[in-house]
This record gives sequence, structure tokens and C-alpha cells, in this order.
Amino acid sequence: MISDASPALVAARDRFTALGTRLAAQGIAFRAPPSEPGTCCGRGCNGCVWEGWFAAADYWCEQASELLPSVP
Repeated sequence: MISDASPALVAARDRFTALGTRLAAQGIAFRAPPSEPGTCCGRGCNGCVWEGWFAAADYWCEQASELLPSVP
């Protein structure tokens, strides 16, 4: 199970916030980031729901970044 203080989780949440703020400032509407899983059993399963969530989080950030104008 991932702790709320996990550096990877904190970083993902920070990326969501930063990108969401930049999108809003540009007036760009975009879907919400993926919801955090609530079904992790904490046993370190191969293919844990958190692995899928982190992959989805990265994909969301990539797509959000593509919508933003590039910074010179």
C-alpha cells in the first residue's frame, strides 16, 4: 500500500496541481486526472493497482503538457 507521504505519490499530486493550474490559466479545459485507487491490499502484488495508476498519471501529465503552449 502506498502511504500518503510516499515521494512518488506526492510528486504525482504536485504534477497534477501544477499542470491543472497552467491549463486553467490558459483557459484550456481538460479531463480530471486519474483517481487514486482504493483497493490496494498492501501485499506488493505483481501488477498492483498503484502500478497502473502511476502509468495512468504519467499519461495524463503527458497529454496535459501537450495541450500547453511551449515555453521559449
